[in-house]
Amino acid sequence: MVISQAFNGAGDTRTPTIINLICFWMLEIPLGYVLAIPANLGLAGVSMAIAISETTAAILFVIIFRRGAWKLVKI
Repeated sequence: MVISQAFNGAGDTRTPTIINLICFWMLEIPLGYVLAIPANLGLAGVSMAIAISETTAAILFVIIFRRGAWKLVKI
């Protein structure tokens, strides 16, 4: 959460928006459904999907932040 707000503070709002779109809408929701219903894990499957999605987002944020492209964004 903190590193995504670092992008926003630097004026780069596009990067966190794209990462959140991918990790939450395209990963967490479908994965939560698959783990909860077809895999028959119920609430535990949804919790796993949340953990997987949050971890994926954190890894992506750190990788992109370390590349430093956010420094070139003009406000």
